[in-house]
Amino acid sequence: MKIRIRGNSIRYRLTKSEVEAFCKTGSFAQETEFGSTLFSYRIHAKKDITNLETDYINNTITIYVPKDYTTNWFSSNTVGFSHNFTTKDGKEIFILVEKDFVCMDETVEDQTDNYPNPNA
Repeated sequence: MKIRIRGNSIRYRLTKSEVEAFCKTGSFAQETEFGSTLFSYRIHAKKDITNLETDYINNTITIYVPKDYTTNWFSSNTVGFSHNFTTKDGKEIFILVEKDFVCMDETVEDQTDNYPNPNA
């Protein structure tokens, strides 16, 4: 799972196996160790919500996805989901969760688990 943060926007991109694991279990997480601090980011299916939500607690960014979205995301043509989430303080955060496609440029990262790029 890749994470991109820019200003008040956050994007997660998940490979095929990550989307499958998320849809089957309702949760998926990654961690990065920074010496004495562990940073983690996860995606979690949640009942009783109708749009994406996010929170940052104990060095963990969590994006909450409506449980209904996980029903057939893995096997569907749906690329992802987005929402402008308003925090308790009235700030807006743009959230985007999407399938990770094979890049069109000459990247050196392993892309064997990425979705085929529809523009290829």
